[in-house]
Amino acid sequence: MRLFLHQLRAEQLIFWRSREAAVFVFVFPILLFLLLSAIYSGEDDGEPVVNVLLAGLLGYGVANTTFGGLAILLVLRRENGILKRLRSTPLPPLTYLAAAVASIVAVFALQTGVLVALAVLVFDADAPAHASALLLVLLLGAASFAALGFAAASLIRTGEGVSPAVNVVVLPMAFLSGGFGPARDLPAILAGVAEALPLKHFVVLVKAAALAGEPPWTHPAAVLVVALWGGAGALVAARRFRWQPRDEG
Repeated sequence: MRLFLHQLRAEQLIFWRSREAAVFVFVFPILLFLLLSAIYSGEDDGEPVVNVLLAGLLGYGVANTTFGGLAILLVLRRENGILKRLRSTPLPPLTYLAAAVASIVAVFALQTGVLVALAVLVFDADAPAHASALLLVLLLGAASFAALGFAAASLIRTGEGVSPAVNVVVLPMAFLSGGFGPARDLPAILAGVAEALPLKHFVVLVKAAALAGEPPWTHPAAVLVVALWGGAGALVAARRFRWQPRDEG
């Protein structure tokens, strides 16, 4: 536990010292929320739009942080030889990986607090209906998208390509899944694509918890899709994750 806490502290220091990571992972979802909330008003399906936007941005924030942030971190450290050097230290590999995930989750937790505070204090949004239901949903999403982040890090070959690759996946997925607002009027083919994506079902769970206080088990199909995607990501990572740079083998 002492090693884990020491490494977690180190991960946090490294993250906040990297302005690029802090902007992309932490600040970007907050900026999107401020922009969208300033543009849209009124109601959506009987709910104030700002409440719907808050729930959608929380869903997007999980994917952007635990999937995108983790993938970028791991690929850059692998290609710069940092992961390889870590394997030669007394720090157990699982402790390092657990600290990296915990650090990313801590960043998202802080981001969530900022989003909710801004929504309530600046835009007069309602606080999430039941914090415990929302917490369960966010933990499920964080676990699933973190597994997908490990899978993406296992498949992306270069440090130069990781950020574009992550954005190409996360941003369109967020638009199709309702992370940036209602996505009811998509063309049939895009609606079909959205149904196959984990973020679509995760946003359903977040909105149900944040707006109606519904726990995740009231939407078992959505939970199953999110969990299956996370399981698939874990399997890919278990088979393909590597510690040495790609040019070494």
